[in-house]
Amino acid sequence: MKLKIPPAIQFLFFAFAMFIITKLTGKNFSFALQNVVVILLFAFGAFIGLLAVLSFRKAHTTINPLDPSKASKLVTSDLYQYTRNPMYLGLVIIQTALFFGFGNYYNIIILFIYGWYLTNYQIKPEEEALTKLFGEGYTQYCEKVRRWV
Repeated sequence: MKLKIPPAIQFLFFAFAMFIITKLTGKNFSFALQNVVVILLFAFGAFIGLLAVLSFRKAHTTINPLDPSKASKLVTSDLYQYTRNPMYLGLVIIQTALFFGFGNYYNIIILFIYGWYLTNYQIKPEEEALTKLFGEGYTQYCEKVRRWV
């Protein structure tokens, strides 16, 4: 199984969609400390993503999401004991920061579509590949740790 579109490109596509929607419909909400919320969410999402990548590096396995069958180890430590997808969780948190940053209610639709798309077209195919690769070990891991949080 090979996935076609890198998650970074998927992220940029949905971020661009938020940008376009905001340009077409305008900014329609703002609140005190909005910029602080955006910065904190962005930093938190980036931090989670970085920790997830470092866990893969520590395990000496690939972080290439386009071909999960090349993984040499099943990473279940660090953040991976709380969520099976901390890299994607980090991206969704950053996308949430963009939602607040653009200040457009319509973008909540894009945010939910992004989460749905990641789940169905990135995560589920990866899970199938990892089940084939790691068998019962991965199945047991999935029973203990949730897909998102």
